[in-house]
Amino acid sequence: QVVLVESGGGSVQAGGSLRLSCAASSLTWDTYIMGWFRQAPGKEREGVAVLEHDVYENDDRTNYADPVKGRFTISRDNENGILYLQMDSLKPEDTAIYYCAAESLWVRGYDLSVLRGRPAFFGHWGQGTQVTVSS
Repeated sequence: QVVLVESGGGSVQAGGSLRLSCAASSLTWDTYIMGWFRQAPGKEREGVAVLEHDVYENDDRTNYADPVKGRFTISRDNENGILYLQMDSLKPEDTAIYYCAAESLWVRGYDLSVLRGRPAFFGHWGQGTQVTVSS
C-alpha cells in the first residue's frame, strides 16, 4: 500500500517561495511516475509537474505545465523517498490545494505531458496541502 504525505504548504506574498515535500512509503516499483497536481476552488485538478524514474537508470525525466515553467522545479530524493516541488516567483494564481500523486509504469518513454494531463491515470494520492499566495 503506497502512502503519500505532503507537507510544506503555507501562505506567502507574491514573488515568494515555498518548497513542498511528498514523503512516499512502500514505493517498491522499478519504474514509476510521480507528480504534483493542484486544484483551485471551482476549477478542475490540473497537473503541475511530473517526474519519471527508473531504478536502473540515473536520468529522471520531467515535464512541467506551461504556467509554471521556469518558476517551479520538481525533484526526487530517492534515498529518503521524498518528492519535492520548489516553487519560486509565486503568483496569486498559484493559490490552490497541491496534491502529490504516484503510479507505476510498465516501461519508460511515455509522453509525460499526456500523463500530466490525466490525473485519473494516477492511482495513489496524498491528502493535499494548501498554498495561498497573496498579492
